[in-house]
Amino acid sequence: MNKFLILALSLFLTSCAHSDWRTADRSSANIAPLPSETKEAIVHVYVARTFNWHKYLAVHSWVAYKEKGAKAYEVYHVVGWRARNGGEAVLGEKDIPDRKWYGSIPELITDIRGEKAEAAIPKIKAAIQSYKYPNFYRMYPGPNSNSFVSHIIRNVDELQLELPPNAVGKDWIDDGDLYAMSESGTGVQVSVFGLLGVTLGLAEGIELNILGLSFGVDILRPAIKLPAVGRLGFKDAPVFKD
Repeated sequence: MNKFLILALSLFLTSCAHSDWRTADRSSANIAPLPSETKEAIVHVYVARTFNWHKYLAVHSWVAYKEKGAKAYEVYHVVGWRARNGGEAVLGEKDIPDRKWYGSIPELITDIRGEKAEAAIPKIKAAIQSYKYPNFYRMYPGPNSNSFVSHIIRNVDELQLELPPNAVGKDWIDDGDLYAMSESGTGVQVSVFGLLGVTLGLAEGIELNILGLSFGVDILRPAIKLPAVGRLGFKDAPVFKD
């Protein structure tokens, strides 16, 4: 057992020591269709393991959309180093929507297209503008990249989803509010500055937030939700189908 622990610790420290964001893979994961392949509007939400040792604990999330007939995707997320260097935390630009997050392959957690995406895009733009912390970032307990995406989800009815339990910061509600509708809009949430709270929802099931870590059970699509690990069980899906 001791040898196993030493080996695991060595691998962990080695992965941290040799990580270099300048050389990490930022190529496309080939998930999103190319704009040249489809004219329809598309909205995607992605999550990927964070960079360096943080990847063992949490994911980073972002929103990408392509308007009908557009020749490029717009990608929005919060980047901590920009805020720490005195810049804007929210980064929005024409970019590859499914870029690997410094070596980590992204997971597409929602994909809406056509008229539904067309209806969602103006609301996404408005939610980005109404985000309370465009120039501020705090890794724990938020507001951070996941707080930003959670804010968008909460304000766009077409995004019937929830961020995974290892999206640290998702429980920071807007301006540090005490309660709100749950991300999916199918329940309610109480949260004390993203550090302590509870969520009850048809989509979310039951979630407890203890010191920014989410533990829960999804009853409708049976699964256990754990910090760091994520979701174990059936894959998440919208409660209401079109």
